[in-house]
Amino acid sequence: MSKRALKKYLNSLDKEQLEEQILDLYERFGEVKTFYNFVFNPKEDKLVQDAKYKISKEYFPTTSRRPKARRSVAQKHIKHFLKLGLDSLLLADVMLYNIEIAQAFSADREIKEAFFRSMYKSFEEACGFILANNLASEFIPRMHKIEVNTQEQEWPNKFRFEKLMDQFH
Repeated sequence: MSKRALKKYLNSLDKEQLEEQILDLYERFGEVKTFYNFVFNPKEDKLVQDAKYKISKEYFPTTSRRPKARRSVAQKHIKHFLKLGLDSLLLADVMLYNIEIAQAFSADREIKEAFFRSMYKSFEEACGFILANNLASEFIPRMHKIEVNTQEQEWPNKFRFEKLMDQFH
């Protein structure tokens, strides 16, 4: 169904029928319920803190299990926040936190090449998001620190981080 056809259909419904449809969607689909819960009671700070906790557990588990260090965990939260329309300042914070916690993890470990490529991709996405939302002045110090850490930890792709940061100078 096209957007135009949907509009025509929705215009043909009276208020009561429209309310019934929305309630039905709310009950049937978890994403709709999540969306409305966020719209009416955002609690953005709590969402961000929960996401940061889950991301940190991926690298520094609170139990005796070994760290999995999966980028996908953070990406899932970031994608979810984008869908919800989370404040761009908070979203950029989560994006950079993901890289910062990964750097803390890699500081004293032997890491595979794929990890470094993955973290660069995350940094590239964060930089693009920060530029697109005019947040550079807010986050340049953290971004610069990430770049410096790649140099200090001798990441094999450190020059790519440096090159990416050149667009902010």
